[in-house]
Amino acid sequence: MQKTTSRTRKSLLYALIGSSLFWHAPVTYAEETPEPVPAAEQTTQGQASSGQTAGQRVFTLEGVEITASRETRPPAYAGGQVARGGNVGVLGNKDFMDTPFSVTSYTAQTMEDQQAATLYDVLINDPTIRFTTPNGHIMENYTIRGFGVSNDHLYFNGLQGLAPDNHAPVEFLERVEVLKGPSSFLYGGVSTSVGGAINLVPKRAGDEDVTAFTADYTSSSQLGGHIDIGRRFGENKEWGIRFNGVYGDGNTETDGQSKERLLGALGLDYRSDKWRLSLDAFGSEEKYDNGSAVSYQLSNGYVKAPDGSTNVHKGTWGVSRNNGILFKSEYDLQDNVTAYAGIGKKAHRAAGFITGNHVRNFQSNGDGMLWLYNQNMWSDIITTDLGVRGKYQTGLVNHELVVGYNSMHQDYGRTNSPSRTGNQAVPTNIYNPTSLTSILEEMGSSSRPNKTSETNLSGLFIADTLSFNEEKVQLTLGVRRQNVKTKNFNLTTGALTSKYDKDATTPAIGLVVKPWDAPVSLYANFIEGLTPGAEVTNTAAVNYGEVFAPYKSKQYEFGAKWDRGTFANTLSFYQIEKPSLLTQTQSDGTIIVSDDAEQRSRGIEWSTFGTINDNTRLLGGIAYTRAEYTREASAKQGHTPYGVPKYQANLGVEWDTPWNPDLTLSVRAIFSSSQYANSQNTVEIPSWIRYDIGARYKTEINKVPVTYRLSVENVFDRNYWSGSFADGYVTLANSRTFKLSATMQL
Repeated sequence: MQKTTSRTRKSLLYALIGSSLFWHAPVTYAEETPEPVPAAEQTTQGQASSGQTAGQRVFTLEGVEITASRETRPPAYAGGQVARGGNVGVLGNKDFMDTPFSVTSYTAQTMEDQQAATLYDVLINDPTIRFTTPNGHIMENYTIRGFGVSNDHLYFNGLQGLAPDNHAPVEFLERVEVLKGPSSFLYGGVSTSVGGAINLVPKRAGDEDVTAFTADYTSSSQLGGHIDIGRRFGENKEWGIRFNGVYGDGNTETDGQSKERLLGALGLDYRSDKWRLSLDAFGSEEKYDNGSAVSYQLSNGYVKAPDGSTNVHKGTWGVSRNNGILFKSEYDLQDNVTAYAGIGKKAHRAAGFITGNHVRNFQSNGDGMLWLYNQNMWSDIITTDLGVRGKYQTGLVNHELVVGYNSMHQDYGRTNSPSRTGNQAVPTNIYNPTSLTSILEEMGSSSRPNKTSETNLSGLFIADTLSFNEEKVQLTLGVRRQNVKTKNFNLTTGALTSKYDKDATTPAIGLVVKPWDAPVSLYANFIEGLTPGAEVTNTAAVNYGEVFAPYKSKQYEFGAKWDRGTFANTLSFYQIEKPSLLTQTQSDGTIIVSDDAEQRSRGIEWSTFGTINDNTRLLGGIAYTRAEYTREASAKQGHTPYGVPKYQANLGVEWDTPWNPDLTLSVRAIFSSSQYANSQNTVEIPSWIRYDIGARYKTEINKVPVTYRLSVENVFDRNYWSGSFADGYVTLANSRTFKLSATMQL
């Protein structure tokens, strides 16, 4: 078995390397010689290119030459699966060759062709990202570069706190942009993750009208529909409206579980010579009934993974609702100076068995303890963002300067069921599950709780990108001063129980050098991530109650990007150092808690995308990560953090068949090497590889363009642990899933 796994891994690595070496002669850039675009995607690319028709204006003022051009969303790269760049926080939209960070922006075309419904379906394409909750769960959590990423690290149109909680639907999104590494300076916000940030970009009406309807089926019996309508109005089409609506219902591949999902999203925009305005509003709801996919605690050693459809929480339920609205504006004060502002609000409500429902002490015979948490939680978030951008030239140096301020206020409440403290430990066996009917009746339901916490984040920032020698050298310097205020309240009385008020400064340095005429960029960066300092809660510690300053995680990264016009590669080398709490016993027996612990990750990443010939597209890469507890208590010192495999690799290929150019076949392989399930490194889960296949066919019925899509995920229906959710807890992979859809362009 081990030999077979090793051969499979080597085959995948060789395929990735071999495909990147299959080059054609150099060609011009994709935006100069665009690929033919299907009707469904013409709006997307047309919108991006239309913004670039605004001509550049060059003039001289008192010896200072000023050049201004309207910032636009980077267009799709050759093949249409990813974009040429994306939003880089306070630095705005940038081409990937001019970005001193590792970024990937997945397009709406990729989401449509892969029949994506949530972020899981999009981010599964990325070799640096893996999932720590199963797809059948009501929540999605990820890892980037080996560090946990949750909803706190999602941004909606560049603003923090506004992305949908739990599951983020993607049918109303134009792009899903992934930035690897700490992002506190670029996006603001404070989080426990330093792995990266994910920005969700909503759809806009393009210059061409869009009226599309998709009917879809997902096994075992999920049926749904999606309507997408886009129009522009006015003498110069300055007004735009885009509506997306989704409904789905039926049984999932998790045995006995049913799920219902709804989405309504409206995007309005206005554009003129000086003004750009937009208003985005969305409402989403997801309900599941009769159980959920869960995580398993391997406290008794390694246990072989059961069937991916296993459901031991039958009878449990959950519902999650999101409502959000965001208004953004830009105004050109001068040809080279733009002021911008944005304000948004999101309300999230969730009830039922949402988090903390696990199988603990799982054993090889199927025995374990079910833990149940019937919860009620809510949050209200208001986010603001404002600043000024300017472009000017001093001597031989061009500048892109941005100064701004952003803030986020969050009120949050959470409680468990009042009956028996809201949690249950129930003996069971996954092959003969315990009936939960009477237990669930006893737990009852939870009412909306009082506010249990309040968070205020605010930050001032300034950044300047200096470019020399016709932009062959670009140096970005920036700094953010951020304030973190939190308050915690007693659930019953509402009394203040603790508070936190700290400031921190996070710098960023980025460098891009294009040393040759060949389309190659060398880049490097130093950037920090910010995590709220923890409070010492160990009552035996001599410094009990001490609150530490915010933690600063540091990343050092350098790499190279190669753009062949129709095919691109990014090679990255990085080191991330993340501090945490350390508990030590002194020689006199006293206990002291410090913030001297550290986890360090060093990695190499290679990503690739584009077309390797006229009818073949490639999307994939390899990630190598060497993670270690470099400063820790003796039980963990020198160990590998849980849930961090050394190797991860993805390879996705699309092929337009020569006998019928309207028929496209696809195959994707996803690989992770073995990884430890706990920080003591006593339990290891083996490597795994998953294969997906797909096909799509374009035709016309009564002069109406129709695209049929079929995909099968986990083709061989392998049962395996896909990753680790928490120390000692592992995630069960999904079973084989079929997807079928038909999209009509009306």
